[in-house]
Amino acid sequence: MPTNIGNRLEIRTEGIACIKEADAQRLERYLVRVNDVVYSRRGDVEKCAFITSRENGWLCGTGCLRVRFTSNEVKPKFCAYYLSTEEIRGWVKGHAIGTTMPNLNSSILQRLPLLLPPVPEQEAIIAVLGNLDAKIDLLHRQNTTLEAMAETLFRQWFVEGASANWEGGVVDALIEFNPSRKLKKGTVAPYLEMASLSNSTFNPDDWYDREFSSGTKFVNGDTLLARITPCLENGKTAYVTFLDEGQVGWGSTEYIVMRPRPGLHPFFAYALARNSEFRDYAEGCLAGSSGRQRVDTDHLRQYAIRIPSAEAAARFNAFAEATTPKLHANFLHIRTLESLRDTLLPKLMSGEVRVRYDAKA
Repeated sequence: MPTNIGNRLEIRTEGIACIKEADAQRLERYLVRVNDVVYSRRGDVEKCAFITSRENGWLCGTGCLRVRFTSNEVKPKFCAYYLSTEEIRGWVKGHAIGTTMPNLNSSILQRLPLLLPPVPEQEAIIAVLGNLDAKIDLLHRQNTTLEAMAETLFRQWFVEGASANWEGGVVDALIEFNPSRKLKKGTVAPYLEMASLSNSTFNPDDWYDREFSSGTKFVNGDTLLARITPCLENGKTAYVTFLDEGQVGWGSTEYIVMRPRPGLHPFFAYALARNSEFRDYAEGCLAGSSGRQRVDTDHLRQYAIRIPSAEAAARFNAFAEATTPKLHANFLHIRTLESLRDTLLPKLMSGEVRVRYDAKA
């Protein structure tokens, strides 16, 4: 579906819908194949995704358009890169029908201009950009593994393995909610939108400098938990590492800021915020009208939890001290590689930067 189309040609699988095998066979003509490109029919019509071996045989939903290349003079992955450039994204959006809700159709895509170098040069460009994408994907998978490990250990140590000898209590004894942070009105500081929070990983997609007016303030080591529906249910959460030392950032008033009390590593709050039992409880704290429900923070503070022993806390702290620098280093490396890729992409597509290739091959 359109919501599964990412920003860099990828298919996002969080919350993806599934169909039965019998339905897939009945709708065989609408299944995607390796090297197809899919577009959204409405809304963010300029975004597209490239179908890899992982998605081969998946169903192209009615909200999407499928593009399939049939000419031997065209390398589909090259075209996918070409279609993802800002120039072509702008062309697609500019030719879409409608203003309030842009709509795309196959006739519009058929008119889209293609600038094609020789096939060997297409292959060379694919190799350059593909190597960068592979490195970015590897770093993402490393961080996914580290986060999964943290979530598993947290559940085993503090939920399933919580000792009966530990004192019973509430989460307010371990976590400070919405701690005081100072930022003078009018100060230009990093601003983080709710849309930039990830559903599945600690690092946000992006942020930018903006003059502070009013909003939630945070510092490195804070955990941000979305308190409004459906962002909470969708898993929007962040562990802040992107600020400079001593810097205060700000963002949506719909964040709950969580910070462990002394004796626990800041990452403890993020591991807790990703825990399914805690999230279920948070969803049970939603109050207000059905369309704009928000978490009652006072209710959330009463989440029942056993107070870990000093030994258990020290064990988690040691794990977090070893893990969080790796997560942050990978995060920085990903941003560097993505910046390089985004800089190279339009230059390679336009011919401003050429790659060496064997024209006789």
